[in-house]
Amino acid sequence: MSVRTHPSQWVSAQGQYAGSASRFAAYLIDLIASTVLYLLALAIISFVVQIVTGSPVSWHRNDIVVVIIYVAWQFLYFGFQWAADGSTWGMALLGVQVVQAYGTRLDPWRGWVRSLTFPLGFLTLGLGFLGILVQREHRALYDLIAGTAVVYAWDARAARLRFLARQAEPVVAGAAASAPAKPVAVTADGPSPAGQAGPEVGPGALAEAGPHPEPTATGEAPPGTGPAAGQ
Repeated sequence: MSVRTHPSQWVSAQGQYAGSASRFAAYLIDLIASTVLYLLALAIISFVVQIVTGSPVSWHRNDIVVVIIYVAWQFLYFGFQWAADGSTWGMALLGVQVVQAYGTRLDPWRGWVRSLTFPLGFLTLGLGFLGILVQREHRALYDLIAGTAVVYAWDARAARLRFLARQAEPVVAGAAASAPAKPVAVTADGPSPAGQAGPEVGPGALAEAGPHPEPTATGEAPPGTGPAAGQ
């Protein structure tokens, strides 16, 4: 969903606000994925160090250095994906996306701010997540700080199709208004639609023929048709 300030571009990011179940499930997927990647990175580092130095390296989860590295990795994992596309792997899998509060695509710096303030939901003993349950827009504390919201991405695509359909309506209406009317043939029995049997007389022929007065009973020429008619 690429976007920005023009309605025809950012309407694709205007979906319904995502609920708590979808957001929580997406977070669990991302937490598992980020943790697996972190442990895999530690295993690779340990393997390389052991080959180079010849001594094994052990990582203890109670080690403060390991904890700091893990927290920094979580910040990079979420911040980079939100800044790049507005959605993480888990969010993309469940069809939800982070956008700005008024519907446009997420600015990169807002993605990093959201990642930096995300721990406030845990540091406030869960109160930072309360807005997802009680607020109409389902915005958590870090969403309010970063100016973001979470929407369903598939409904956004449907909204874009509806927008394009509304944009095409005036064009169709204008084409219908400019279409020429069907020609009407004038016959001796009166006007009739074109294509029906009967002699047709166009407007030019009627203008050349002029008026057609009824003949008199005595056979005399009508007034105005004699030799003095041109005076």
